Amino acid sequence: MISKQDKYQFRKDRTRKNLLAGGMSRPRLSVYRSDKYLYAQVVDDAKGLTLAAASSVEKELKGSIKSGKNVEAAKAIGALVAKRAMEKGVTEVRFDKGGRIYHGRIKALADAARAAGLKF
Repeated sequence: MISKQDKYQFRKDRTRKNLLAGGMSRPRLSVYRSDKYLYAQVVDDAKGLTLAAASSVEKELKGSIKSGKNVEAAKAIGALVAKRAMEKGVTEVRFDKGGRIYHGRIKALADAARAAGLKF
């Protein structure tokens, strides 16, 4: 029997393979969701560099969000990572949801990043 973690890893690998198949012309907005926190980073896979990052663990967001594991926190993180990416000159990204379903916190983060100016 295939474990839940193996199924997640398969979905994550499939998503990453499809994103990288289109070429590395745009950086990747990678999202990781744990039980307590949410992390997002803009990664340039060609150079192996993280261009911008934001998470619910940061002191900057701790005062403005009640919890790191809700939709409001995801919206704040999406807006913050988009702002930081735009400061670095990144306007277009590829969205890597990391094997997760596109709803809830993942969708809220993506919508907030789009509203802040990132295109994907």
